[in-house]
Amino acid sequence: MIGRFKHEGESFTGTIQGNRVVVEKDLYNDTYEIGELELLPPVIPGKIICVGLNYVDHALELDMELPDHPILFLKPPSAVIGNGDKILYPPESNQVDYEAELAVVIGKRCRNIAARRADDVIMGYTCFNDVTARDIQKIDNQWTRAKSFDTFAPLGPYIIEPRDIDLSNAFIRSRVNGEVKQDSNISSMIFNPSALVEFISHIMTLNKGDVIATGTPAGVGELQPGDTVEVEIEGIGILKNQVSKANL
Repeated sequence: MIGRFKHEGESFTGTIQGNRVVVEKDLYNDTYEIGELELLPPVIPGKIICVGLNYVDHALELDMELPDHPILFLKPPSAVIGNGDKILYPPESNQVDYEAELAVVIGKRCRNIAARRADDVIMGYTCFNDVTARDIQKIDNQWTRAKSFDTFAPLGPYIIEPRDIDLSNAFIRSRVNGEVKQDSNISSMIFNPSALVEFISHIMTLNKGDVIATGTPAGVGELQPGDTVEVEIEGIGILKNQVSKANL
């Protein structure tokens, strides 16, 4: 597992080994007890490329035809928060929704990558919540404003490397205040992570740290201030955030 941490004002990336974090240095490694470190988002992406309508059950739920190719949109890096950080409910919205998603983290700069080579450029996988102001999305009839508020891209807690996980039949779930809201399987994706890397990398250069959010399954619903929302993906972990009213 790979994580980002802060200690005495210094931020760094480290490998988690049991209850310790190992940070590689030029001539030696630093080792910390994980309990003495502040957990940060596992990556700060240059861009977040999101995929809409990428689960069969979600398309059926919306009574929509399956897309012929991935539907893409972007979220800004300024929306990223980590595990345990608060999602701020903006005063401009009256309906803020959760969307549990698998995130693909790119490990090296790449362009025009074939699906069969996708693992060569993937650093790993983590949990993502594509928080959305649904009422604003409907008003605008496009997605940028609704999905771009600060704190609307919870990410984490850690990055799991491809060699350490089998996503072929992994469950993906969301819970609000402990109640299961979404319960699906990564195998229900219309376009799997390798296909998405191929499709997106033929459009734009992907850089190390960029994130591909791979879409959400059925069961999307509303959040309220005071709620605690969790995204859990088998083999990766649990991303947990509380919702709070944004200060005016």
